[in-house]
Amino acid sequence: MNGKELRSILSNNIKRYRGNHGWSQAELAEKAHISITFLSNIERGNKWPYPDTLVKIAKALNVEEFELFRQENTIADDTATFIDRLVMDISVSVNNSIKKTYRQYRGKNFPAT
Repeated sequence: MNGKELRSILSNNIKRYRGNHGWSQAELAEKAHISITFLSNIERGNKWPYPDTLVKIAKALNVEEFELFRQENTIADDTATFIDRLVMDISVSVNNSIKKTYRQYRGKNFPAT
């Protein structure tokens, strides 16, 4: 991993944690006692904060410092879409099987899906 990738991870995590709180950059900057411009530069990967600044940001976000550098295991959009479709297909298939079995044993008709 190089410095650019590390900055990207840091900036994405700060944005994500800030978003989880529903805060603007101004709100996080105020809580962390740093300037909005500096926070913006960190989030864009243009500036690298000093360790003390990282501590302030982490404290404001209510996370441990190391969590700002944790690389998320994300699933690509196309993979997530595939999984969603697979789950839906399985759900429909299971639902139809249950209806068929029930009809066989009870003799009732259900509307087709």
